[in-house]
Amino acid sequence: MTAWAQSLIRLTNYEVETLQKRMAEVAARRADAEMKLVILDAEAEAERGNATGDPQHAMMLQAYMNGWKLRRAHSEGLLQALLREEEGARDALTAAFEELKKFEHVAEVSRLNARIAATRRENATFDEMGLRRRNGS
Repeated sequence: MTAWAQSLIRLTNYEVETLQKRMAEVAARRADAEMKLVILDAEAEAERGNATGDPQHAMMLQAYMNGWKLRRAHSEGLLQALLREEEGARDALTAAFEELKKFEHVAEVSRLNARIAATRRENATFDEMGLRRRNGS
C-alpha cells in the first residue's frame, strides 16, 4: 500500500474517531436534557399533589405552573437544538465513514493492481526462461 493512501486512511480514521466522540457527547447532553424534562414533569405532579391537601399551596399553584411552563418550554427548546445537533453530527460521521471506506477501497485496489503487475512480470520472466530453454538448451 502506498504511503499517501496510508496517510489518508490514518487522517480519515482520526476524523471518524473525533466525530464519534462528538456524537457521544451530544447524545449524553440530549439524555441529560430529556432527564431534565422528566424531572420537571415529576416536580409539577408533586406540586399538584401538594396543592390538593393545602389551600395556601393551591393558591400559589397557578404561579408555579406558569413558571413551570416557561422552564419546560426552555428545556424543550434546548432538547430540539440538541436533536438537530445530533442529526448533524450523525450526518458528518456517516460522510466521514463513507470517505474512509473509499480510501480503503482505493488502497486495496492499488495493492491488488501492484500484485497483479508483479504476477505478470513473474509470468513473463518464466515464459522467457521457458522459451530460452526450449530454443537454446
